[in-house]
Amino acid sequence: MRVRKIWPLLMAGSIGAMGVQTASAEDYQLLVGSYTAGQSQGIYRLNFDSSTGQINPKPLQVIKSENPSWLTLSKDQHRLFVVNENGPGQKDPVGRVSSYAIDPKTHALSLINQAQSLGNEPTHSSLSGDGSHLFISNYSVAQDPGGTLAVLPVGVDGKLNTVVQMSSHPSSRVNPERQMSAHVHSTISSPDGRYVFSNDLGADKVFVYRFDPKANPDLPLTPAQPASVQLPPGSGPRHLLFSADGKHAWLTMEMSAQVAVFDYNDGKLEQTQLVDLAAGQPASDKAAAALHASADGKFLYVSNRGTANQLLVFAIDPATGQLKELQRRSVEGDHPREFSLDPSGQFVLIANQKSNQIIVVERDAKTGLLGKTVQKLPMDAPSDLKFMLRQ
Repeated sequence: MRVRKIWPLLMAGSIGAMGVQTASAEDYQLLVGSYTAGQSQGIYRLNFDSSTGQINPKPLQVIKSENPSWLTLSKDQHRLFVVNENGPGQKDPVGRVSSYAIDPKTHALSLINQAQSLGNEPTHSSLSGDGSHLFISNYSVAQDPGGTLAVLPVGVDGKLNTVVQMSSHPSSRVNPERQMSAHVHSTISSPDGRYVFSNDLGADKVFVYRFDPKANPDLPLTPAQPASVQLPPGSGPRHLLFSADGKHAWLTMEMSAQVAVFDYNDGKLEQTQLVDLAAGQPASDKAAAALHASADGKFLYVSNRGTANQLLVFAIDPATGQLKELQRRSVEGDHPREFSLDPSGQFVLIANQKSNQIIVVERDAKTGLLGKTVQKLPMDAPSDLKFMLRQ
């Protein structure tokens, strides 16, 4: 195995750690999480060649795990935390979180331990800025009991402790099919680590907490002031992303297929723009999902699922964080649940969950525009993609 320098990896929720672009081509390792109702066994560790954009279809490792739908890497890449999106009616009806050790030389994964998330269908996790706690978003498909935010302490050895705090939110009840109870879709920390933002699709709000585990280890989260950010009725907030400088943030709203743009300062989000991904289109086109920014902070990429199945490219105004649409590109598949820019910045990898493929698309780093498809890799129900650099 060739010796490679290991760089810091992007942490979910902020583009500031994505300073991993290199001038020369590198080999990387790619982690793929997937749903296991079909043929998938769980997590796949693969090689990716940034000179060609090719994923080697032969796995380096297959980690058997039930519905590992979201992957969270520690800053030092020594730990991987996985939500097992289980719930009633599934093979394993219990929502869980799994912790893995990552070998610093080979990147092989080994299970440390597993804990219950104390909720159904945990769909997202993120680490606190200091790495001491894991925030779990229990989505809960069913109205009863509804979604919750769970907080788990993490030991220095990567071991997950039991949940120490749970939070739930009143729903908006605007949409009688999807918003009769809370559905926490994601939770992330502010860039400085002092606040935590929980995006509740069922409530049409982003809930804001102060994070201070030293003051109260048993209840590390307390409501901030203001305690929430109101969003348009029936919009269904999903994922929030902060800019590298911490001055702006972008939020996908799944049900209305919109992106809200915010100014950010000391726990407060002030909306400055609302961008439609499917303006004038039927409701079947409206299913916004993932969003990620380029390493240079110049471009934002957003996936819209439904019948649209597109990846949208926006230019980011460096002063205001506001967006200007540049491109709409088909994902050449169905249900782009997640996607990832490779660390070289030359390719975008798209996890098309319902068409069972990972699509690799060329990217122009100067213009931000997406080009031709260079690979279509069969993969059963892919849900998340995270890069590691190869040694």
